[in-house]
Amino acid sequence: MKLRLSAALIVGASLIAAQASSVQAEAIKIGIMNFGPHPVLDAVVNGFKDGMAKRGYVEGKNVVYNYTHASFKPNLLQQGLAKIKAGNPNLVVTVTTPVSQAAKKMFADKGVPQVFTAVTDPIAAGLTPSWSKGGNNITGASDQQDMDGVFAFMRKLLPNAKKIGVPFNPGEANDASLVKTMEAMAPKHGFSILKVGVDKTSDIPVRTQSLMGKVDTVFILPSNLISPATPALVSVTRRHKIPVIDYSPSSTKKHQTLASYTVDWSGIGGITAGLAVAILQGKSAASLAPVKPKAEAHQAYISGKRLKALGIKLPGSLANCDCVLK
Repeated sequence: MKLRLSAALIVGASLIAAQASSVQAEAIKIGIMNFGPHPVLDAVVNGFKDGMAKRGYVEGKNVVYNYTHASFKPNLLQQGLAKIKAGNPNLVVTVTTPVSQAAKKMFADKGVPQVFTAVTDPIAAGLTPSWSKGGNNITGASDQQDMDGVFAFMRKLLPNAKKIGVPFNPGEANDASLVKTMEAMAPKHGFSILKVGVDKTSDIPVRTQSLMGKVDTVFILPSNLISPATPALVSVTRRHKIPVIDYSPSSTKKHQTLASYTVDWSGIGGITAGLAVAILQGKSAASLAPVKPKAEAHQAYISGKRLKALGIKLPGSLANCDCVLK
């Protein structure tokens, strides 16, 4: 009796193991390469996974994710991408411009579908030929902010400001493209842009210091070099009581920066999921145009603590914004 029971248990366990193995074998394999851990980029990745789940692709059931990041170190990109490649993914998701550019050579150019996300200007980055269609095996979701909306918000918040200081990395396509857009659009709102190039993180305090006394506010771009060093930047601006506006809400929520006017980052992840599913279901990446966030998909945040510290009174035009963080 015991022998029969043991045999039955063994057979049952074998069947369960075989079924689990079959599910894993049939599951879609998606590699996700991020540049590094950051609240904004993490929100994009989580938004992507949530978007996939809403479309029927449930992690551990019919989709398996192979996630890695480069700790914001460009020299670790190839190592991380090689790890993803070894898993033979059906599709690759790449987060930020440097990651997407490096991955394109390894995946899209070799026939593996790639969907980029959190890339400001995919055309300038050489990822897609235009905003109207994807590239060969590659398309994705842009995080390009509505700069017209950003400037309109800044004008309301800082009615007397004239010059905006912008630290940027001239070697990154995103930074260069966005600064160019800012320079073209700023005069419409009564601003001028004073940019300063930054080649490495350790230079940020010195380069930010060079702006002090010359600008009325500083804007932090969605830059893979500048953004992770926000604490170093604001340590300089605080000494001079210069308000800082960030593209990311995370620094404002921590009361490091005065304000942010930001896109919905988890929503960008959701858009990325929609593109990925379309490709998995048979559409070519080339037929899918890269997607920009809509103007209305932005949210303002203002730090009440920084308003007080800077001696700034909330303008009447923002009195009902419901965006001041206590």
